[in-house]
Amino acid sequence: MRSRPAKSSVPAAPPQAVPDTAAAGEAGRLTMADLAARAQVSIITVSRALRDSPSVREDTRRRIQDLAREMGYRFNATARNLRLQRSHTIAVVVDMKPSPERPMSGPFPLDLLGGICQELTTAGYNVLLTTGQSQPAAAVHAADGAILLGQGADDTAVRQLLPIGVPLVVWGAPQPGVDPVFVGSDNHQGGALAAARLIETGRRRLVFLGDTRHRENAERLHGFAETLASAGAVLVALAPCDFTFNAGVAAVRGLLADTSGGPLGGGFDGIFACSDAIALGAIRALTEAKLSVPEDVSVIGYDDTPMAAFHTPALTSVHQNWTEGGVRLAQSVLALINGEHPESLILPTRLVVRAT
Repeated sequence: MRSRPAKSSVPAAPPQAVPDTAAAGEAGRLTMADLAARAQVSIITVSRALRDSPSVREDTRRRIQDLAREMGYRFNATARNLRLQRSHTIAVVVDMKPSPERPMSGPFPLDLLGGICQELTTAGYNVLLTTGQSQPAAAVHAADGAILLGQGADDTAVRQLLPIGVPLVVWGAPQPGVDPVFVGSDNHQGGALAAARLIETGRRRLVFLGDTRHRENAERLHGFAETLASAGAVLVALAPCDFTFNAGVAAVRGLLADTSGGPLGGGFDGIFACSDAIALGAIRALTEAKLSVPEDVSVIGYDDTPMAAFHTPALTSVHQNWTEGGVRLAQSVLALINGEHPESLILPTRLVVRAT
């Protein structure tokens, strides 16, 4: 009589669980980005699907979860346990490198932070402040949600935080097809208002100062150029520069020294700058060149900061309501944490006409 084989003492492998946050990224492990590429969806959609978020359609959730099982995506029990608890902390990440020329004490980000803190402290939340220069991922991992102030050149700051998978709201310019909730000013409208004012004052050869790798600036340029074209005015130069006074000085000095002919050969009679600091730097360079503002060249800034009003001559500038923006950012991230689905929001801008 044949004996039966002995039963194996090795227990069967338990079924693989679906993770709710990425433990991947360590040597050789599958990452959330791998799943997103295979499923042909965004990383944040994968994160939400693995957390059973109702913001993802049920059929999409099931498809992503099945794919995670098939691909052997590893479950991170520690991360899951942490995510089931609330820290009652919101990480606020400022996309800037603080410097004497661009301090954290300026209206950006201080006015936005005022609105954010006003709303979050009322709701019983703490605020953890960091910058994009100081490895913000650690702060975001420890928080219930995150607010990003500025999406970064070429959206780099957004792409840095998206894979973390926490509820995220961004101050910037909404981008079609991108998952985060955005709150921002109507930058297209701001550019159009600046162009209309310059045209109204008889200006026809205009210059744009700003770094259009930042989506907000690109939207300002679009509104500006579109309005100029409709009135027969000409954009003769686009000078990329940082959001600082010295960058404005250098950009306009370069334009005035341009002897290559082309569109600038006929000079320019108006400047639209993407920040008040840039605009004031432009005025300095014009004054050095013995040009009068606004008689020879009109200048319009952006942000309507206190220095715009106090400068001589007082600077015409596009106003954006940062305090209201901060309140709306806080409201949106709290809504996401509570499982709601807030829409992206664009706040109106207005032109404050002064002497330039």
